[in-house]
Amino acid sequence: MDTRLNRKVRIGDLLLEKGLIDESQLKLALYEQKRSGKKLGKAITDLGFVTEVKFLAIMSDYFGYPFIDLSRFRLDSILIQKLPETQARRYRALLLSEEPEGMLVGLADPTDLMIIDDLQRILKKPVLPAFVQEQDLLSILDNVYRRQEQMASIAGELEGELQSSDFDINAIVSGSDTSEAPVVRLLQSLFEDAVQVKASDVHIEPEETQLRIRLRVDGELQEQIMKEKRVASALVSRLKIMSGLDISEKRLPQDGRFNIRVRNHNIDVRLSTMPVQFGESVVMRLLDQSGGILSMASLGMRAAIQKRFEYLITRPHGLILVTGPTGSGKTTTLYAGLTQLNQAEKKIITAEDPIEYRLPRINQVQVNTKVGLEFSTVLRAALRQDPDIVLIGEMRDQETAEIGLRAAMTGHMVLSTLHTNDALSAPARLMDMGVDTYLVASSLRAVLAQRLIKKLCPHCTQPYDADIQEKAWLETMEVGCSAQAYKHGRGCHHCHNTGYQGRIGIYELLEINSDLIAALRSNDNQAFADAAVKSRYFRSLAMSALDYAREGVTSLDEVFRVSATLEGEDY
Repeated sequence: MDTRLNRKVRIGDLLLEKGLIDESQLKLALYEQKRSGKKLGKAITDLGFVTEVKFLAIMSDYFGYPFIDLSRFRLDSILIQKLPETQARRYRALLLSEEPEGMLVGLADPTDLMIIDDLQRILKKPVLPAFVQEQDLLSILDNVYRRQEQMASIAGELEGELQSSDFDINAIVSGSDTSEAPVVRLLQSLFEDAVQVKASDVHIEPEETQLRIRLRVDGELQEQIMKEKRVASALVSRLKIMSGLDISEKRLPQDGRFNIRVRNHNIDVRLSTMPVQFGESVVMRLLDQSGGILSMASLGMRAAIQKRFEYLITRPHGLILVTGPTGSGKTTTLYAGLTQLNQAEKKIITAEDPIEYRLPRINQVQVNTKVGLEFSTVLRAALRQDPDIVLIGEMRDQETAEIGLRAAMTGHMVLSTLHTNDALSAPARLMDMGVDTYLVASSLRAVLAQRLIKKLCPHCTQPYDADIQEKAWLETMEVGCSAQAYKHGRGCHHCHNTGYQGRIGIYELLEINSDLIAALRSNDNQAFADAAVKSRYFRSLAMSALDYAREGVTSLDEVFRVSATLEGEDY
């Protein structure tokens, strides 16, 4: 142990000696230390007299301990979890690496001898202290541990209550004072974890011997296993109460909705239950209302496509379709378009199932099949309300599609979604539904197909050399693109070692021109595909993904994934 740790460090004198602060600043810092109870170093950095990085560099030089920038350090999440979460947070400690002479540990305060002694006793190895930025350390602890220990502890507590002989589940999940009930605290921890990692969906899946909880983050599921299988019934019952559903009905699927506030985020939760072999499975879609509706500029559209799409939706009439599989961001795109169209002189009516975001000035109608309020019913009524613009949440059947197309023909701008893999197959899908060819050819103005691809993590992106097979495949897409430089993410704590952080949209815009109309009327699929490729703004989804890969926004793996979903399409 450095002998300098055995004497009191006069931080103020050290910084004065280095010329980083003056006497008046030291006096202010000492006053702040006395007032707030902070350590002097923390007071100095909080007041802005010295940056935290500079302060830690000075301390590192004085004590001879390394100063490690965690944003650039390759972390091992398995190694980190060798120190239990409770101790890691208590001591502000992060296991960095296992060295021959001991364990390298990042500490918010490596000068505290008691902390080092306690850690050596817990780890049963010598501790090699290192200075790290406290906020980076806490962020990593949140990412790595993700409240798993807290949730496991609460689940164990709830399991104990469930094993009681006089247990009454209704008393636990619906009591008047439930704020401290284990089931409420467990759900709160679950939602906090979901919001922290920006999960779009939460899956609660009971099995015979365990409870499986999975979060969908950037399109991929991440799971946590709980051995306390009996807590599932309490969780489901509590969620049903929050959604206003029948807790006694366990034989039929149910849908509900509720709103919660988590980590200063206002979250709208859409809930769906389904009876399964060992109980009820619950899936919750999380919609963050705090961020507001995305603008057209924030969707990720190329400038040319965005400009043309904005022009098309402002036309006085016609049908514009946004297509793609479930979870591809179709509704988000339509909402962004509506936000731009939402002006006092425009009457806008929507038919949605469900209403995901509340928009001012727009008449939003919730489809309710239980009482016969279908898309077609709402659409018929909407056309008698003198609308300028009509949004149909989804064209699910022939009747809805025909009414929408006729509305587009008779002077209304109609926006809707359709489940197809690409833009070229949208007209064929409408005709497969039974819509007359002349209606499609006369009313359809444009189709915007989209996907969401994962963006590379900005903290761990590095160059990537494509192998021979990948280069050969790239040449089939576009000559010369195999020689381009590409990137991938190696994985770090910021992205949970996935190499990706966030998603961005890729788009293909097919504007219906005279050549495409002629191909539609003659039912010539090949001529339609040829005319589409030649149209001015058309660029396929696979090529759009490749463009982002060449720019270093995404990886080749994402390009291959998007391309694989489009293979074998018959236009």
